[in-house]
Amino acid sequence: MYFGRNADERDTIVSYALTSPVTGAAQTGLTSPTYTVALDSAPDSNGKQYAVTALGGTQTGVTASSVSSPFTVTFVKPKVFKALGKANPTTGLISNVPRNIFNLNTRHGVIPLAGQPSTNMIIRTIIEVPAGADTADAANVRAALSLHFGVAAQVSSGIGDTIVSGVM
Repeated sequence: MYFGRNADERDTIVSYALTSPVTGAAQTGLTSPTYTVALDSAPDSNGKQYAVTALGGTQTGVTASSVSSPFTVTFVKPKVFKALGKANPTTGLISNVPRNIFNLNTRHGVIPLAGQPSTNMIIRTIIEVPAGADTADAANVRAALSLHFGVAAQVSSGIGDTIVSGVM
């Protein structure tokens, strides 16, 4: 994936590639969680998916990916990138700025009630980038992503506690 047009950014080619094992963020009841991942087939050609094949650390009751209880993480890019339109010749403004939409999705089978089959829990992060911002304002696009994922990592345990207890 190409993320810049500045001379110093042309050499920065980054793709979604996980290094296994992935170190998990802090969660109550999980001690030093790690996830061994393997490249998997994504649901569509514009995505890249990894499946959790093994667990590390203390994760009592947690399961790796299986057919009936998947544990996957998928990054999806737009099939066709949208370009920025032309500016109005009179005002110089662009009236409609299209967005390129990226998704980071995690799916894991969870048991809704003892004795019941697992059903998928789905976590979706949707990233809508205004067309053109990747070249005109790459630093601020990166800063927004940095904050977003930094906050998610920092408060991972609190988010987990809130989802389990309902108390924020």
